[in-house]
Amino acid sequence: MSELVQIHSIGYNLTDVKVEFKKDTALDISGVSIQGKTGEILNIPRWSAEVLEYEKFVEIQDIDMLVELKQAVEKEKMLGQFDLSTLQVQQQADPHFYIKMKSYMKGLPEKDYDKVQSLLNTLVRTRQTKIIRLADTSKLTAEISQKLSIEEQKFYNNLHDNSSNFSKTVVGNKT
Repeated sequence: MSELVQIHSIGYNLTDVKVEFKKDTALDISGVSIQGKTGEILNIPRWSAEVLEYEKFVEIQDIDMLVELKQAVEKEKMLGQFDLSTLQVQQQADPHFYIKMKSYMKGLPEKDYDKVQSLLNTLVRTRQTKIIRLADTSKLTAEISQKLSIEEQKFYNNLHDNSSNFSKTVVGNKT
């Protein structure tokens, strides 16, 4: 599963993110040219934005994933034991929800990180329980798939396959 997340994380880091320049900057890194004046707001690749932010050249203007996480936890609580909400970022289904959460959490101070981690664990445990129940009874449908992150889709399919194999082993196949 980590290969899947790693591949999608690379893709996420190649997407553009909005930054505000804190210093006049002119760089050419691996064929990527970045130029900005103090106060200017531009879109640049996330991987370079993170390096420039670490060096205090820019400030990343990103989605507040804490708000998205709180909304996801509340939605899961409101739904029944067998109903999954759609993981969303800015009110759009997002199969990269957890990748974005991990990226967001990297920049948090330890005190805030622990609080966000606790809230994320609540979401994961709740969704995990629902996914186990659903995967035990049916294959992954398009309707369920659109509600899941890429990690959850892999988890769902593994559970379903293992559950089916277990049942076949114990009960046998009717052929």
